[in-house]
Amino acid sequence: MGGIRRSAIVALGTAAALAVSVVASSPAMAASSPIEACGGGSYHVIDSKAFGTSATVYLLYNGSTNCVVTWKQGSAVGNSVWVRAVVQAYGSPGVVDANYYRYYAGPVKVKAPGKCIMWGGSYGDQWYESPFEHCG
Repeated sequence: MGGIRRSAIVALGTAAALAVSVVASSPAMAASSPIEACGGGSYHVIDSKAFGTSATVYLLYNGSTNCVVTWKQGSAVGNSVWVRAVVQAYGSPGVVDANYYRYYAGPVKVKAPGKCIMWGGSYGDQWYESPFEHCG
């Protein structure tokens, strides 16, 4: 009986540790800027679209990878409004991150050498999706 109880305690402890690591790595709590969300200083903003003063969707690039983040700002930070980020290389499936995040959606990334990309995002009922552009 002691072995079964010990195994159950170890299993519960492992499950709790995994749950904490998932929560801690949530994109909604991981970064202090869109550049940091994408992976650091090698990324730079190449395009953006504002949703009023509530959020902005950013397209960033680091020389090989496109990254999209929809960043809440001002009074929108911490609210429970739906936010989404999307990027797609021409001829490939899109990559989407969407939820009721408190801070931002994304990052979503795609390598698209020699291809055009579609990028965009949403905040609540406002949305933007570009045509295929930023080719190369």
